[in-house]
Amino acid sequence: MIKSIAKRKMFPEGSVIVIGGSGGIGSAICKTFASNNVPVIFTYHANKTAAQEVQDEIINFGGDASYYQLAIKDKDQVESFFNKFQSTVVHSIVNASGSDIRMKWINELSYEEWSDVMHTDADGFFNIVKNSLPLLQKFGGSYTTLSSIGLSRWPAKDVLSVAPKAAVNSLINGIAKEEGRNNIRANSVELGIIEAGIFLRIKGKDYDERYIEAAKNNTALKTLGEAQDVADAVIFLSSNRAKYITGQTLYLDGGYRI
Repeated sequence: MIKSIAKRKMFPEGSVIVIGGSGGIGSAICKTFASNNVPVIFTYHANKTAAQEVQDEIINFGGDASYYQLAIKDKDQVESFFNKFQSTVVHSIVNASGSDIRMKWINELSYEEWSDVMHTDADGFFNIVKNSLPLLQKFGGSYTTLSSIGLSRWPAKDVLSVAPKAAVNSLINGIAKEEGRNNIRANSVELGIIEAGIFLRIKGKDYDERYIEAAKNNTALKTLGEAQDVADAVIFLSSNRAKYITGQTLYLDGGYRI
């Protein structure tokens, strides 16, 4: 038994598609897959320079990466994107995308703010699933999406982050239940505060030093997470080591929820 496990390949044959691979967390995910000899296809929303830098770094250390611009809320764009890979073996799809949001009380939200984030993040993920399922149904594979620990312990003023992720998590569970017969797994990673991506963009605005220290003290480990922590979790869930794990949530929060 131990001998057979030792010989197990780390990943199935094929590529990974990372939606939102040019950001702080997404880029760490792309680089980690590539460092494990997995060809990486990733998307960016607006920052082509960042996407090029990620690709350059991967190619420089001998990896394989290509990138495409994509607005996931545009169903026609998403359909066109996935149509490019009908003859490509894809074993994993990772959703690391997310709207740039500000922290607001629920009673401060406008109808437009609510509709925009739900359309982009919740409807956008459905667009991804709708158009990528045919790829994974050919050979099996996995979905992993980045979620929020706010689903387990509500953080004040974070509804624009948490609400669409609740819809996405429900869809993940549905995929796990319905597509298991096609050897497709689906899991989510609920993140606490990670010192990358949107955290760095709103640090000093919505997150002041007092807020950050309080957040650290509310974790069991008394520290914040790093982008590489997220990448390592995603890599595991996408690998053969997680081949019997589906419909699950991995809590990556330093013990915030306990």
